[in-house]
Amino acid sequence: MTGPLALEMETLLTQAFQPTHLAVINDSARHHGHSGDDGSGESHFTLEIESAAFAGQSRLARQRMVNAALGDIPGQRVHALAIKARAPGE
Repeated sequence: MTGPLALEMETLLTQAFQPTHLAVINDSARHHGHSGDDGSGESHFTLEIESAAFAGQSRLARQRMVNAALGDIPGQRVHALAIKARAPGE
């Protein structure tokens, strides 16, 4: 089951990047009881995103683009976010 925060991230990333692949993976259960677990079940995520918008961008630039598209979610509403961003064909 996908929670409201995961759905919000999917919507924001789809609008910003029109990805050819997008997976929002909820890793929160693996971190239950650890630092940053707020009990919401939506505290730790891995994002896999492929978009032409990332072509020619460094790994750091891609992560910054994703974080900017997500607004206040990284670091404020989500404790941990692993980003795997690539351009098509990579």
